[in-house]
Amino acid sequence: MTLYPKLIIDALATVTYAGTKKNLVESEMVADTPSVAAPSAEGEPWKVKVVLVFPRDTDPFLKSTVKAAEAAIKYHCGKDVEVEIVTEFKTAPRPEVGQMLPGVKNIIAVSSGKGGVGKSTVSANLAIALARLGYKVGLLDTDIFGPSMPKMFHVEDERPYAIHKDGRDLIVPVEKYGVKLLSIGFFVSPDTATLWRGGMATSALKQLIADADWGELDYFILDTPPGTSDIHLTLLQTLPITGAVIVSTPQAVALADARKGIDMYRNEKVNVPILGLIENMAWFTPAELPENKYYIFGKEGCKQLSQEMNVPLLAQIPLVQSICENGDAGTPAALSSDTATGLAFINLAQAVVTVTNRRNKEQPETKIVGMK
Repeated sequence: MTLYPKLIIDALATVTYAGTKKNLVESEMVADTPSVAAPSAEGEPWKVKVVLVFPRDTDPFLKSTVKAAEAAIKYHCGKDVEVEIVTEFKTAPRPEVGQMLPGVKNIIAVSSGKGGVGKSTVSANLAIALARLGYKVGLLDTDIFGPSMPKMFHVEDERPYAIHKDGRDLIVPVEKYGVKLLSIGFFVSPDTATLWRGGMATSALKQLIADADWGELDYFILDTPPGTSDIHLTLLQTLPITGAVIVSTPQAVALADARKGIDMYRNEKVNVPILGLIENMAWFTPAELPENKYYIFGKEGCKQLSQEMNVPLLAQIPLVQSICENGDAGTPAALSSDTATGLAFINLAQAVVTVTNRRNKEQPETKIVGMK
C-alpha cells in the first residue's frame, strides 16, 4: 500500500475533538501537511508524522485525542504504519513549579491553626500597610471554600479579565489600595457553597498562582485557610515560601492550634522559617474608654508562646469594634495611620519587613517541598 498525505488527513477527519465537537481537520488542529516516509528497506514500515495543535498544554482531552488520532491512522492506513504525533500549543505552557513567580521577591504565608482568630483581617491589613510603606504587594486569598478578601476590599462585584501576554492567557488581578488581589470569590457565587473535591480546589489554586499576571512584587501575601490541609500542601509544593506568620488569639485553645501550625512549617520535610507570631484580639478597648484594656481572651498568651517556641512576637492587635466594622465595609483599618489600630498594622508591616530582611540575610532560600 502506498501512503500519501491526503490519506492521513482523511483518517484524522474521522477523529472528533471533544473540546469543539468537530473533527481534527475542521477544528484546524492539524498544523502542517502530514509527512510520509516510504520504507528504506524491505520489511520496514511506512512512517507518518503529524503535528496537532491544542489550545493549551493542560488540555483535558490531549491524551485521549492523540491516542484516537494514532488509532485512526493505523485503522485507515495499516496497522504496521509507524505513527509519530507531535503536540504543540496555541498558548505557551505554564511555567514549571519553582518558576511560577519570577518577579516576586518574598512570599509570606499568613496562617493560623484555628479558624476565627482574625487571620484574614490581619492578611488584608498587612498587605495594605506594606503598600502604604511603598512596597509592591500582591495578596492571594487561598481559602477556596471560604473566601473573604473580595468583601474586605469591597470589590465583590469585580470580575477579573484575561490578557494575552508572552504567549499565554493570564488573569489580571484586581487592584485596590495599592494591592494586587485575587480570590476564588471573584469566580463563584457568594451565595452558593463551593462543593469541590480536593483536586478541584488545588487545581483552582494553582491557576490563581501560575495563570495570573502578578508582575513584579516585593511581597506576595498568602491568606491561607485555617488548619493544615491540601491547600497548605499545595502551596508548599508549588511555591518557595519565604516565611510564615502565625496568627492567634491569647486563649489557650487557640494557642494549642497555633503550635500545630508552627509545627507544620517547622517539619523537617517542609522547613519554612517562622517569621513570627501575631497576637490578635490581644485585649478589648471600648471606643468610649480608649485607655482601658480588658483581657477577655486571656493575657499575653502569644507572648508566652513566642518565648516558648523561640520566635518573635511581631504585634499585639487589640479587639476594637472599628476593625470589624472597617473590614465589613471594605475599608480596612490600615488605610489610616491616624488611629491606634491603623498605626498597629503599620508597625506590624515594618516588623514583617525587618524579620524578612533578617531571614533573607541569615538563612538560605526556601526550597519547594517534595511530598507525595
